[in-house]
Amino acid sequence: MVAAGDAGKVGVADRLGIEPDMVVQEIGWDEDVDDDVRAAIEERIGSDLLDEESDEVVDVVLLWWRDSDGDLVDTLMDVTGPLAEDGVIWVLTPKTGRPGYVEPSDIAEAVPTAGLAQTLNANVGDDWAGIKLVSPKSAKAKR
Repeated sequence: MVAAGDAGKVGVADRLGIEPDMVVQEIGWDEDVDDDVRAAIEERIGSDLLDEESDEVVDVVLLWWRDSDGDLVDTLMDVTGPLAEDGVIWVLTPKTGRPGYVEPSDIAEAVPTAGLAQTLNANVGDDWAGIKLVSPKSAKAKR
């Protein structure tokens, strides 16, 4: 049963498709991340988020990304390494008007270059928005 105060936090995990026992790696943590989002995900998976140094195979990568964080293509290519075959990357960016805001077109340009496909957008908190990225499936894989 979800307590009234937890309803919003559980909603974030649901919106991101986070299931119990998933392995979730967090990349790009800094003082500005949304700790409520992190806590909701840890509560859902029943363990801590893995840090950038982990070499485990992961189901989900949470990539906190700001406009000053460097080359998104390079970072996306790096984070796909430990990703499970059906794993997903959530690029979490500051919302419009917030410090570190990233133009959606910058992400849209980087995604195919990194060999990924953008599938979904989600609101993940007061200050952060999420974009779900997956490895594209070939036509044969869909059959």
